[in-house]
Amino acid sequence: MKMLAIETSTMVGGVAIMDDNNLIAESRINVKVTHSERLMGAIDHMLMQSGLKIDDIDVFAIAIGPGSFTGLRVGLSTVKGLVYATGKRLVSVSTLEAFAWNIPFAKYQVCPLLDARKREVYAGIFKWTNAGFTRAMNEQTIKIDNLLSGINEPTLFLGEGALLYKSDIEANLGNMAVFTHPQVMVPSPSNVAHLGMIKAKRGEFEDPIRLIPLYLRKSEAEIKLGA
Repeated sequence: MKMLAIETSTMVGGVAIMDDNNLIAESRINVKVTHSERLMGAIDHMLMQSGLKIDDIDVFAIAIGPGSFTGLRVGLSTVKGLVYATGKRLVSVSTLEAFAWNIPFAKYQVCPLLDARKREVYAGIFKWTNAGFTRAMNEQTIKIDNLLSGINEPTLFLGEGALLYKSDIEANLGNMAVFTHPQVMVPSPSNVAHLGMIKAKRGEFEDPIRLIPLYLRKSEAEIKLGA
């Protein structure tokens, strides 16, 4: 089963292609422009370099959020277009769960953090078991201070939110706060493909018409309009 996975939840977007349990290709880039200007080009390049055509892909996977509102919309609209054009199936994967898979077999619980503005973060806490990660805290939007006040054990932090609030995290948690290397501090499209492949093999496909991004909160425009 060949899968093409798309990750556009943050400024570091990317694409991965997997064939069953084998990673064929992965591309990541920290974009200073919108994903809409780079995404299709990245997909075309990956397919060409892999010797594949879009019709060779059996299933598409998308990181559904939480994350950048614009990035999530671009990623989902792109993958829906590919699904409609090819007639293939679609699976969605939690951005934060896939992010946690940057650190499999972690000794400590893993807490990916994405910036949600106004001292809020998109956060989830995951613990490694023999079967993979399980949720110790479901994905949510939360004030960084409230998140930290509820943590009472060593925790490995990932993501832009971890970097943004590193001083707060260290001040609150001291030696219980663990940070890792830059190359695993950003989301990975190959992890989206890995989790997507598991869901596809279980037959957990999405209805592309009904599937919407996992925003977890209202946009600034909606807040201002009182929507």
